[in-house]
Amino acid sequence: MIYKIYACLVLSILTSVILHAGTVKGKLLEAATGEPALGVVVTIEGTDFHDVSGMDGTYNIPNVKNGSYRLVTHHISYALLQKDFIISANQVVQLDLSLETASDLKLNEIAVFGKKDGASDNMARSLERNASQVMNIVSGKTIQISPDLTVANVIQRVSGVSIERNSNGDGQHAILRGMDKRYNYTLVNGVKIPSPDNKYRYVPLDIFPSDLLDRLEVYKALTPSMEGDAIGGAINMVMKDAPDHFTLSANVSTGYNELFVQRDFMGFDFRNIQSKSPYEKNGNQYNATPQDFSKAAIDYHSKSPAPNLLGSLAIGNRYLNNKLGILLAGSYQNTYRGSNSLFFDSQTVDTLQGETLTKMNERQYSEQQIRYGLHSKIDFRISEKHKIQFYNAFMNLTNVQVRDVKSTQLTIGGYDPIRGNATLGFATRSRLTKQQILNSTLQGKHQLSNKFALQWSAVYSKATNEVPDNVTVPLLGIRENFIEKRTTVDDATRRWEHNSDRDLSGYLNLTYTMPIGAMQGELMAGGLYRDKTRSNFYNNYQLRPSRPFDEYGVDFTEYAQIGWVIQNPRGSVASALNYDASEKITAGYIQFKASSETLEILGGLRVEATDQGYEMLFPIGEDRPEGSQVYTDLLPSLHLKYKTRENVNLRASYFRSLNRPGFFEIVPYRIVQEEYQERGNADLKRAIADNIDLRYELFPKPSEQIMLGIFYKHIKDPIEYTLQRDANRGQDIYYAPGNFGNAANYGLEIDYIKYFKILGIKANYTYTHSQITTPKSKRIRNAIGDLETINVDQTRPLYGQSAHVANLSVLLKDSKRGIDAQLSGSYTGDRINTVAQFVNNDLWQKGFVQMDASLEKTFKNGLGIFLKANNLLNTPMEVYMKSRSPANENVPNQNSAGRTLVRKDFYQRSYLLGIRFKL
Repeated sequence: MIYKIYACLVLSILTSVILHAGTVKGKLLEAATGEPALGVVVTIEGTDFHDVSGMDGTYNIPNVKNGSYRLVTHHISYALLQKDFIISANQVVQLDLSLETASDLKLNEIAVFGKKDGASDNMARSLERNASQVMNIVSGKTIQISPDLTVANVIQRVSGVSIERNSNGDGQHAILRGMDKRYNYTLVNGVKIPSPDNKYRYVPLDIFPSDLLDRLEVYKALTPSMEGDAIGGAINMVMKDAPDHFTLSANVSTGYNELFVQRDFMGFDFRNIQSKSPYEKNGNQYNATPQDFSKAAIDYHSKSPAPNLLGSLAIGNRYLNNKLGILLAGSYQNTYRGSNSLFFDSQTVDTLQGETLTKMNERQYSEQQIRYGLHSKIDFRISEKHKIQFYNAFMNLTNVQVRDVKSTQLTIGGYDPIRGNATLGFATRSRLTKQQILNSTLQGKHQLSNKFALQWSAVYSKATNEVPDNVTVPLLGIRENFIEKRTTVDDATRRWEHNSDRDLSGYLNLTYTMPIGAMQGELMAGGLYRDKTRSNFYNNYQLRPSRPFDEYGVDFTEYAQIGWVIQNPRGSVASALNYDASEKITAGYIQFKASSETLEILGGLRVEATDQGYEMLFPIGEDRPEGSQVYTDLLPSLHLKYKTRENVNLRASYFRSLNRPGFFEIVPYRIVQEEYQERGNADLKRAIADNIDLRYELFPKPSEQIMLGIFYKHIKDPIEYTLQRDANRGQDIYYAPGNFGNAANYGLEIDYIKYFKILGIKANYTYTHSQITTPKSKRIRNAIGDLETINVDQTRPLYGQSAHVANLSVLLKDSKRGIDAQLSGSYTGDRINTVAQFVNNDLWQKGFVQMDASLEKTFKNGLGIFLKANNLLNTPMEVYMKSRSPANENVPNQNSAGRTLVRKDFYQRSYLLGIRFKL
């Protein structure tokens, strides 16, 4: 009874307090701009009541007792403001205040060396609003608190962008507006970089740690001053810049992938494998022996991996009376990833019966990724009008992969799933891939007079790719009465590959400003010259077991115990994959810009001359051991921006662009890959596109935006990879690039960012439709009843294009408590994964949703803790055919009606916990 009395008493007191308490709320605005003032501490003097203004500038202080008080605002950027008020019971006092810029900050704003925070969300929205062309930006702050660790994963949050993932589920390449990765290029601080890829021009974005960026820019329209070989768009990574004062930041984190809670990680002694083949070490007359091949590449071990380890450090300051700025930054990531994969081999008997699945491959990937990046930025301000800066970056990605496969023959060898009988195959492949990018750029900016300015850049870049001692060891096997066993060894392969791209580039830009009537005018002219060289090396050895009847588990238990006989002791280097190539680009442009308070017009013409060629190093029986392509392109563009209000833009853009073939693509090589033979195409032509953009942009507040745009692309001679039939040997099918008439690509983009005090929503959606017509094979019954193969044209979407791409992020930004949280979902719709030889037989990647989350708590001493979680839904990657054959009715894992499953990969969830410090 006594407890009930106390409870009633407490309740009465609380009710009395609440009934006699009021609320103070309002909105804080910048007096100069009228925009919300963010992160301002609002206190009631003499009490503990306080709040911090949210992303929309609002604050709210409840439960204030009756009386007279003084409201005080505190922020380093704004002058102290005090406001007296009186509050009574249950009253809501609305105090909307305008804050003046702090007087000491006003002086700093006049100083020559002051600059804004280039990594903030507000700066990103400001750059988008003021840009001359259509673009999207991800700020450094957004990158920091996102769940993403690499640039490839960050870019998937941008409207109109989807990503291709590698074998462990990480993002690798960007697809912009449904245009395959080949149609984009990558910049670092506005300078194009070469690719370490062994075949193509496009840069794998997973080589770049995201924590080295100030912001990520995605250009969807090109101006004359930009290089013209981007039909989809251009990606610019703006790296951390030298600060205006001493800055030190660091973070370290660790985590784990759920996949290796369920199974062991399989690795090998990658640090001791042979970097050079016997051919490279001893010359082309040397006959290799089994003793020349290290056992490190097949010295496998299985165990639980160590926890992932990641960290970064950045330090910078200014010296010599603020004339010299230096920033040094580095990032290190050592992560263990993998996947469990199901893959079916297939054979098309005829298009009447559909695709027959011939083999089921159960694959386990184990991958250790060692990623590190170093970059430095030095700038020297000679005077107010002259500045020189020197930028250096080195990026490295080492991927250590083991793929362990069990294959089940479905059409031969007495396959009987009821009795548990089948012919099996086992294969283990060890592969080390090391990719590196080095960029060194010296730039100068000179204001020669009030109207005339000059900018120049001298660039050295090099990208390398090494795959030493890539080993595949196959074993035969059998399943009887559901009992599986490995039996004898089959033929093995060991191969060495490496390639390098070296760029020497020079840029020059001249700017002259003058009035054009009532408008401010700007005339630019300039150009570039780039000398690119590429070298490619390939060497392959075929090995046969010296004791072919030895059995696993009886005569040997480890692969390192197998004896070998070298079938080709001098290696197979007489291949079109050994070549040197070169490319010289000479470009010039003229560009004008006229702007007033409401209208901006930018346009001009760019001219690019290309001289591209190759030379095979060991031509044997090749029809075209040397080749070249020389051509010149005129690339006009025009961009209009009309401001209906200060925060509203209407944009219209047109530009012409191109896509050059890669070096590897025009070399007439032939190589047998895992699924198909690949060939080059010496007659492959460049693609040309005319691009149109219309976009409405509204920026209600500094960190908010609403964008609605449409785009259209008409592409002449688009380059697509398709499965084709050999003209002389009809039974031979190969995979090769080709030009296929004309293609169209158009779509709609919606981008939305909105904040409600501490809560925010970021959402975007892109609809894309494309079509291209390519030749396909079709099997029919002719007039006399015999099977006959004919060619037909089929219209389909462009390779890699999804009709629907969407992102949704729910944000929590509580400045008062120092909490940032984010839950992000990405959806990518169905898209073509491989273009098939036969009509209606393309392989499609199933649409999927990926969910990621992050949480960060920052303390007042600059210390913070964060948590990141990826792939929360464990969404698999699935590839299928839009048909079903009666021949596959008894095949396992074929559960979808009307579809044939070709591939299914599971990656599992990943977690990361870390601490961050900033001074």
